[in-house]
Amino acid sequence: MVVRSYPFGPVNRLRIDPMYGWLRDNEPLPRVKLPYGDEAFLLVRYDDVRTALGDARFSRAEAVTRDVPRLHPDKVGVLLTDLDPPEHTRLRRLIAKAFTVQRVEQLRARAEQVAASLLDAMVQAGPPVDLTESFAVPLPSLMICELMGVPYEDQDRFRDWVAAFMSVTALTNEERQAKVGRLAAYLGELAAQRRETPADDLLGALVVAQEEQDRLTEDELVQLTLLILAAGYESTASQIVNFTYTLLGHPDQLALLRAQPELMPGAVEELMRWVPLLATADTLPRYALADVELSGGTVPAGDPVLLAKHAANRDPRRYPDPDRLDVTRDAKGHLGFGHGAHHCLGAPLARMDLRVALDALLIRLPALRLAIPGDEIEWKTGMAVRGPVTLPIAW
Repeated sequence: MVVRSYPFGPVNRLRIDPMYGWLRDNEPLPRVKLPYGDEAFLLVRYDDVRTALGDARFSRAEAVTRDVPRLHPDKVGVLLTDLDPPEHTRLRRLIAKAFTVQRVEQLRARAEQVAASLLDAMVQAGPPVDLTESFAVPLPSLMICELMGVPYEDQDRFRDWVAAFMSVTALTNEERQAKVGRLAAYLGELAAQRRETPADDLLGALVVAQEEQDRLTEDELVQLTLLILAAGYESTASQIVNFTYTLLGHPDQLALLRAQPELMPGAVEELMRWVPLLATADTLPRYALADVELSGGTVPAGDPVLLAKHAANRDPRRYPDPDRLDVTRDAKGHLGFGHGAHHCLGAPLARMDLRVALDALLIRLPALRLAIPGDEIEWKTGMAVRGPVTLPIAW
């Protein structure tokens, strides 16, 4: 069997490498080798990726003891997400009690207020304005602070620490570790405060979350909070920019959303399907615990698989004419938030932030456009997620 070097090539904006489509049709279970670690099978078809996400015969926990396929020489430390049921089920149930759709919906009015305030400042400053710095980053950042219960007077330094955690600023490794250490210590302090004085916020809910007398330890609570930040901050900020850029590049779809704003919830799902957030396949491998038959072939027991969710979301076997953006499409079932036991718990918050952001932009800035030619936009490099570094806009 041919072992292909992976990734296939440099990330090109929001384009999906055509090799994924060729593999879906001609070699649906390719063997790949990343710069470090084990060889792996790359899953590129929708049904195969969905199976690997939801089938207990594929284990995340097994990766802890393996030389996992990876892009960097150092292995990532063991995370609480690297667990299988029932251990993972225990933690997920505890978190789910705190991270509910109802809790997020309570924040919608505040999100709309924050979005309006940010747009007021943008309009007052006048174009051109960088959408990333002026809107896309502060909106989910402030909403994470609201959700978690970070005091207003601490929000600036909190956001600085989170920026270091997400590597969105140029820092040395020592500087990053120092700031992440301060962030972890701060979260521990907030948790201790919630134990003394309960509060109706995410940290307060995590502190009191319990099932059969089983509580989150302080280390678990801090690590889970950091993971929530990673999932709900940088990813959402990047997608606000990516979605805006995509709609500006599809004026027919943008016009349709302006004419029929009630399409926005479905449009966000279609954009989640169509826009590839990750630069590569999901590099959190799953290891087969038994021989598993997939549509593309058999994964032998003991072998890892990597999931190309962005390629799966463009599988014509699941979505007709998949490369066409269609805000009227029923995109339910897309894999943008994962599937199965590890489905993203932050999905309700991300959906709310994205809907509020796009609604506010389209209503307040009816003549929204790029302020520079599209080929002059600088894109992120060497990062896990895609997106413009800055997106200058005018109106």
